[in-house]
Amino acid sequence: MTQRREFLQAGAAAALFGSTAFRQAWAQSGLPIEQVKIFYGFPAGSSGDIVSRRVAEKIAGSPYTRNVAVVDNRPGAGGRIALDVLKPAPADGSHLALTPYSMLAVFPHVYRNLSYDPFKDFVPVSMTSIINHGLAVGPLVPDSVKSVRQFLDWAKANPTLANFGSPGAGSTPHFLGALLGINSGVALNHIPYKGSIPGVTDVVGGQVAAMVTPHGDFIANQKSGKMRILGTSGARRSPFVPEVPTFAEQGFPELTVDEWFSIFAPARTPATVVAAANAAINAAVRDKSVIDSLAVVGLVARGSTPEELAQSLREQHDRWGPLVKRIGFTADT
Repeated sequence: MTQRREFLQAGAAAALFGSTAFRQAWAQSGLPIEQVKIFYGFPAGSSGDIVSRRVAEKIAGSPYTRNVAVVDNRPGAGGRIALDVLKPAPADGSHLALTPYSMLAVFPHVYRNLSYDPFKDFVPVSMTSIINHGLAVGPLVPDSVKSVRQFLDWAKANPTLANFGSPGAGSTPHFLGALLGINSGVALNHIPYKGSIPGVTDVVGGQVAAMVTPHGDFIANQKSGKMRILGTSGARRSPFVPEVPTFAEQGFPELTVDEWFSIFAPARTPATVVAAANAAINAAVRDKSVIDSLAVVGLVARGSTPEELAQSLREQHDRWGPLVKRIGFTADT
């Protein structure tokens, strides 16, 4: 209750941006910060990397930070490295991490000895955007395959080629592909990558049949005819590829996922500092130029309060526990 009260108080205070007294209170907390660093656990060029860079630009000159934040890409380990380096970072608002919820809501059910606790080692700051994942195929799959069901029929008839990539073992896209195989009774071989871009490159090059990842990473290749998006994971069709039916529309409602990219700070970061960061991030994702640039990569800009993010994290953590158990995947498998 104490933390809840602090967040509510800090959130109310954040509304007083123009208040001299509150600016003085922030100054006593070391704000504005001279230089903020944002860790991101996947390579440059991916949709999440674009989110982090646009937010990094737009929070400059706010009561939270004077300068454009530095984005520090830490690809590998399915996105865990960014959180590993955030955990021991100074809890003064100078270090943040942007992450999809896989690393926080799903990985605790995958790794028996996860190096961080998503609820104890980090403080929720704000959502930044909503992701729909997608299943897309490349030239290895015949042009006649235009739906998820047709892809499964092809995969069943071509078991040696029936594979799909994901941005990391144990990630949400990995498990969407795994659930698709389980629910259809078709064996699909999983190929993990260090982020979306290497896998998309292999699908376009004909080395891999399919990829499950944030569908924004497919859109440019979809428009150029190099890939075909067969299904998306949202509760509704994506506004960016409205011609593509959802997984649920094609008979796979369990694959309905609206994932987020959100920003977290190290545990023990003061509530006033979290409020300052939250206000700056929410202002950034309301900026039209940010909204438009995220739309290019298939993301819907959306902020939140720290409490809303904390609640969503708990809900997703509880949802994925039974699903991971049914899939039967652990870091040891």
